[in-house]
Amino acid sequence: MKKIDIPMLLLATLVIFMFVLVGVSIAYRNIWLILLFLILGFVFMGVGLSIKRKRK
Repeated sequence: MKKIDIPMLLLATLVIFMFVLVGVSIAYRNIWLILLFLILGFVFMGVGLSIKRKRK
């Protein structure tokens, strides 16, 4: 069994949390929070993908 990569797991959880917050922001109908959490979600996802690419 492989070891769990804790930093990448936390980064993936953070990305999921950002997109959950987009849904909460939609419920509150706040366009600024929707845009903020959407951009942060994609930024964190890009960081994770770049870290994964550098490791290989």
